[in-house]
Amino acid sequence: MSEELRYWIFTIAWLTLGLWAAGHAVVFKRDSRSALIWVLLSFTFPIVGPWFYWVVGINRVERKALKHLGRRDRPFFFENTAKYDRDEDVYFDSVAHLDGLRLASDRITRLPLVPGNRIEPLFDGEQAYPAMLEAIASAEQTITLTSYIFDWDEVGHEFADALDQAAHRGVRVHVLIDGIGALGVFSRMGRRLKKSGAEVAAFYPLRFPLGRLRLNLRNHRKILVVDGRTGFTGGMNISKRHLAHRSDPRRVHDLHFRLTGPIVAELQHAFIEDWATATGTTLEGDGYFNALPNAGPALCRGISSGPDEDFQIIHLLLESALAAARSSVRITTPYFVPTSSLVSSLVTAALRGVDISLLLPSHMDRIFMRWAADAYLWQLLEHGIRVYLRPPPFVHTKLMVVDERWVLLGSANLDRRSFRLNFEFNVEAYDVELARQMAAWLDEDAAKCHQVTLEEMDTRPMWKRLRDGTAKLLSPQL
Repeated sequence: MSEELRYWIFTIAWLTLGLWAAGHAVVFKRDSRSALIWVLLSFTFPIVGPWFYWVVGINRVERKALKHLGRRDRPFFFENTAKYDRDEDVYFDSVAHLDGLRLASDRITRLPLVPGNRIEPLFDGEQAYPAMLEAIASAEQTITLTSYIFDWDEVGHEFADALDQAAHRGVRVHVLIDGIGALGVFSRMGRRLKKSGAEVAAFYPLRFPLGRLRLNLRNHRKILVVDGRTGFTGGMNISKRHLAHRSDPRRVHDLHFRLTGPIVAELQHAFIEDWATATGTTLEGDGYFNALPNAGPALCRGISSGPDEDFQIIHLLLESALAAARSSVRITTPYFVPTSSLVSSLVTAALRGVDISLLLPSHMDRIFMRWAADAYLWQLLEHGIRVYLRPPPFVHTKLMVVDERWVLLGSANLDRRSFRLNFEFNVEAYDVELARQMAAWLDEDAAKCHQVTLEEMDTRPMWKRLRDGTAKLLSPQL
């Protein structure tokens, strides 16, 4: 074969594959900047660019969800949950001004708003882990557990032992671990758990080469449900790092929640969907969905979000909450890499007179996320939004409180990855007592923090501003 012929074969292959990848990105990518990046990569890097788009850029998760679960008709049954009748006086007067938020959430999400729930905050692993282990020890029928990370350490072994004992009692135990979040430990922990009789699965593990490089599609959810009656969710993985009162420099502060009442069925629903996605099988039978009587005053809804959904659910819900707020918004998140529209929503709420405070960690496990966040802060500070930096150790808590009436808790960060790529699970709760408790806790925390000023941001050295601006450019992939 002549050199000229090889040249033309290569050129035709480059242009054909580049046009295919670029065309697909232009048609199917909702973010114009993301589409533009893929177009440039497809033509700048011959063959490699289109191949990378094939294995990373195409959302095959949505198609798999459609195949196994259907778009909206998914395997969830509400017979055992309390019914929310909007004609009843459960949507009490103290939260009635947030009815627009409730209506938006009805249209954004798939699951119903259910009354009769109790939510108990559990601070750090010192409170959360004993409560979770006690629930596992009391299990009689089923345990379903999903975690982004399940570390091979003393905490991981304690949970593995408890699950082992439950399986030997005849409890049906299902453990789902993210295929990358547990990379390097899942093989050992997976074998340890499988020996106990538990069913263990990895969510989208890395499998090479073609079409299996799912680096971006991570299951970031943290859910534990015992006997279909008691649920736990929030920000904590299974790891000794969440024991915040140890001397370990890698320790983190975090917040988890114990839930009882009809909302537990929605946690279970999220797990069963994930299990079906990972294994192709649906969990059925007694013990997964049990009768759930009224347990408290909270009106709640489970919110599953991820690349298998129609749109960016968490992002739309945050914007709806900011639009509905009248007096105050308190937010804490470990990673703050907002979209331009979310920044606009925060600023617009502040201009309406809403008192907004944002608590961020000063010390982070990924320093470039700190740089990216800093690049956005001046836009908030110049409109009166208060920003606080929490002292070390790293604070991993994700929480939003609106008007001391509405709480959003769960696994999602305020960053692009949680909005578009990760599988996340959150709970929205209309609960005055819980909202006031969480607002007071955040205010108490803010009093111990360093309050960032606009002057502080404006007087950063030029090299820091360039560094932060560069990190901001990369923010769609952070």
